[in-house]
Amino acid sequence: MGVIQYLVNLGAAVVLPVIIFLLGLILGQKPGRAFRSGVIVGIGFVGIGLVIGLLVGQLGPAATAMVQHFGVHLTVIDVGWPSTAAIAFGSKVGALAIPIGLAVNIVMLLVGLTKTLDVDLWNYWHIAFTGALVSIVTGSYTLGLLTAGVHMVILLVLADWTAPWVQDYYKFPGISLPHGTSAPYCLIAVPLNKLFEAIPGFRDVQADPEAIQKRFGVFGDTVILGVILGLIIGFLAGFSFDRVLQLAINLAAVMLLLPRMVAVLMEGLIPVSEAASEFVRRRFPGRDFYIGLDSAIAVGAPAAVASSLILVPLTLGLALILPGNRVLPFGDLATIPFIVCMMVPIFRGNVFRTVIAGLIIIGVGLYISTWISPVFTVAAQQVGFKFPVGTTAISSLVDGSSPMTWVLVTAGRMGYLGLALVLVLALLAAWRLRAKPTGVAPVVPGPTVPAA
Repeated sequence: MGVIQYLVNLGAAVVLPVIIFLLGLILGQKPGRAFRSGVIVGIGFVGIGLVIGLLVGQLGPAATAMVQHFGVHLTVIDVGWPSTAAIAFGSKVGALAIPIGLAVNIVMLLVGLTKTLDVDLWNYWHIAFTGALVSIVTGSYTLGLLTAGVHMVILLVLADWTAPWVQDYYKFPGISLPHGTSAPYCLIAVPLNKLFEAIPGFRDVQADPEAIQKRFGVFGDTVILGVILGLIIGFLAGFSFDRVLQLAINLAAVMLLLPRMVAVLMEGLIPVSEAASEFVRRRFPGRDFYIGLDSAIAVGAPAAVASSLILVPLTLGLALILPGNRVLPFGDLATIPFIVCMMVPIFRGNVFRTVIAGLIIIGVGLYISTWISPVFTVAAQQVGFKFPVGTTAISSLVDGSSPMTWVLVTAGRMGYLGLALVLVLALLAAWRLRAKPTGVAPVVPGPTVPAA
């Protein structure tokens, strides 16, 4: 356990290069080439982390100011994903989350029920989180561990299912995203997209970044869009004029720099991905192999960032008007890109559809996070989490509001039978995916006619 915790503490930017280096050697890359791939991947993650840190550092104070400016008073505080991850890994289930996740992943790879090798060990905290919650509501440590395992199966299935969309839209060959926050929302995005296609007028609105730029010229450029959204958010936050300008330029920088940092990361990953494809082709004809990564590599897409910035003030508005909601969106307002980034490929980059879907998902999610807050609070108390001053109940906008959290906690309350039912459904989905042709994005209707 000490070794695992040490690896977790090192962070993805250190551990992932080592994993990529070892994986490259196993796949037949020359040591020098494998080593360079690992180092470039690490540099890419450092760059992505710095830019996301800039985004969080700018949006966090703006969100706080908006809360104060509009006088929002709700009793459950959204403590954000870093606190949620710390609570998850600090739990009894969290201590075994990485071994459980790796064991499940390896078994599913060996029997051919997944194509994804999830090397993103840090984000195994998502399965630790649901496992910890189920352990609390049932009083059973065993059920908590089983929940973590079932959650891992689901994430691998979702990663395989969404990989063609991700690879086609983001141009990430051989990559999948088994991310606990991002992947489950694709289950909602697909039927929503079909609904949008059935609505006259709605289906004709073309609002991907390219169409926006074509329609509005320089004002539709993603960098200028970052400036405009920064100005709007700054004024809504009640910032002084100089702070508004600083926010606008910093958000424009995020829009420009995130895609470039992802390009650096992919420079390291593509040789490994090609080696993996060749390795699998030779030894396992007819099978594909994906490297599972953090969806942080997708949040920099212009459509994802633009949609997220629009959703920040709208989320606060939703929290105010939804009857029965008790959660104050706060710590995770800057993490909204992780909620929308895997929906963006399904909507083919349509910002309008992504924002509407985001509002629906976040609206429902506020009720889920309100529902789970008593258990969430107990989990935090058990690990000695230091609550914000004056706070007695906490939750989060990310995993606290995830539909997967609701499904797994509800199944866990039903005991072994409930978890077994969810597991069987996930394995059946994995079996169906195994029989389908690979490498082709599923056909999902999208807007084809520009808005008049």
